[in-house]
Amino acid sequence: MGEVKHRAVVKAPREKVFAYIDDYRNVPDYMFGLSRFAPTTDVDHGVGAIFEVVIKVGPKELKSTVKCVEWVENERIRLESISGLGADTEWTFTDGDAPGMTVLDAVFGYTLPGGIAGRVLGGLMGPFVEQGVKYTDGKVRDACED
Repeated sequence: MGEVKHRAVVKAPREKVFAYIDDYRNVPDYMFGLSRFAPTTDVDHGVGAIFEVVIKVGPKELKSTVKCVEWVENERIRLESISGLGADTEWTFTDGDAPGMTVLDAVFGYTLPGGIAGRVLGGLMGPFVEQGVKYTDGKVRDACED
């Protein structure tokens, strides 16, 4: 399993940053390569919410279904893959050193298939994830900072 950790300091209150990340309609805007992030249940946020995910990595379109397994308002969101591409995400929100600042910690984990497909995707994932982290960081700042 590959894992990428990223920390960002956002010049916006924690509640605002959490609300932006928590709204499933924003996910395709801030997650690089994501073309679909749609609830498959009546619950569209919080523990138990399930989402269909489609992400394009190079020439390949990958599908996953993720479930929210941990949700603490203004503190933490954790999604785990329950089928398809193994793609787990954890967001942690804490107050920054100055008023109105948020420290956003993100952990993106992924599990690739075995065989030739896994080796090909493995070569694409490193650069893809690095580019994706920078993209997400910029999009969250653009959306949340005044």
